[in-house]
Amino acid sequence: MLNVLLISLGCDKNRVDSEEMLALLNRRGYNITNNEDEADIAIVNTCCFIGDALTESIDTVLEVAKLKEGRLKCLVVAGCMSERFKDEVSTEFPEVDAFIGTSAIDHIVDALEKVINGESNVKYYEPLERLPIVEEKRLLTETPYTAYLKIAEGCDKRCTYCAIPYFRGPYRSVPMNVLVKKTKELAENGVKELILVAQETTCYGIDLYKKKSLHELLHRLSEVDGIEWIRLMYCYPEEIYDEMIDEMASNPKVLHYIDMPLQHTETDILRRMGRRIDKDELYDVVEKLRDRMPDIALRTTFITGFPGETPEDHERLIDTINELEFDRLGVFPYSREDGTPAAEFPDQIDEDVKGAYRDEIMEFQQGVSYDKNISFIGKHLDVIIEGYLASDDVYAGRTYRDAPDVDGLVFVNSDRELMSGEIVTVKITDAGPYDMSADLVS
Repeated sequence: MLNVLLISLGCDKNRVDSEEMLALLNRRGYNITNNEDEADIAIVNTCCFIGDALTESIDTVLEVAKLKEGRLKCLVVAGCMSERFKDEVSTEFPEVDAFIGTSAIDHIVDALEKVINGESNVKYYEPLERLPIVEEKRLLTETPYTAYLKIAEGCDKRCTYCAIPYFRGPYRSVPMNVLVKKTKELAENGVKELILVAQETTCYGIDLYKKKSLHELLHRLSEVDGIEWIRLMYCYPEEIYDEMIDEMASNPKVLHYIDMPLQHTETDILRRMGRRIDKDELYDVVEKLRDRMPDIALRTTFITGFPGETPEDHERLIDTINELEFDRLGVFPYSREDGTPAAEFPDQIDEDVKGAYRDEIMEFQQGVSYDKNISFIGKHLDVIIEGYLASDDVYAGRTYRDAPDVDGLVFVNSDRELMSGEIVTVKITDAGPYDMSADLVS
């Protein structure tokens, strides 16, 4: 039996692809390992959304290739880097035995078997319009109680800074019956928190059902026994619609949390970015969400240093952040991606200025987040437990306001043993800008 090591880089959508490839390999009899010294086969599922991600992917592939000096017999590169640079990768990485594109992950077993049978430079690419559907039950690589569900692939937005449509293809929704089936399988394996992801979740169904259908999907997924929390990520603000908000507000399993990447707030920059919303409409969306769900946690991301951004634009962005008081916020310096329209825009901004803008926003947001968090002191919140910290004798968990990996934690004092994945009620006793402390409520 051959041992397979899979390294998944990049976003949670990539992680879903990795877990589905593992499921296919497991069914065919391959043994999955996390120990590189035991690996006969290594698969690197790459990312190249921005320059730093591409650098990480290249470095990882080259590092894993060194294992071929020992036990490793086969190296496969899959995912975004393989797709985006499919005409160059075989020349640039002669150590790699097989390449798989983003629309061909279901060919992973075929690719491996060709290499094992002596073929070299094996390639599997499919048209980007294709949507690979993996029927096997996913092998979760992280916690057994929280799982991501990718509800669509690709994107039609064509924002001027973004290369994703060039290597992930157009928007394709996964059929609703397939998603319900996958959710039932996840629930049967102990998943309680389901996190819906896509390049853009809010447009779900527009291609298959000729209308936005995220509200219908939310309702059907909430009917699956065992699923207790449903969290929404990657909701473009211009696509948020009334039926979706109503379902969020009325469905007790759908968390009052939304990840809504804005990228900027100034209308002229939004136009240059190719975003389909203006500043006034942003305010309207935030107001509508908070009117229907006063306790909603709003997460967003911004890009600093987009070509042509002036110091005045930056200051107005900070003013807007101050006015809208986002609960959670991330900032990324603009990455100049080859092949995108923005890469050719005039008035490119120096890296040190981009970084300074980012740091200033994050420092300002710390104050906003701190004020938000301390407002919960004395209140009761439900927390999903993630583990125990023996050194501090506390449990770590997350509230509905906290997505895994990107948001804060709650450190819970408890006289009884708590199990990972258990959802308990706590009383918040202290708070900082990111994390909070709490006592278990009996």
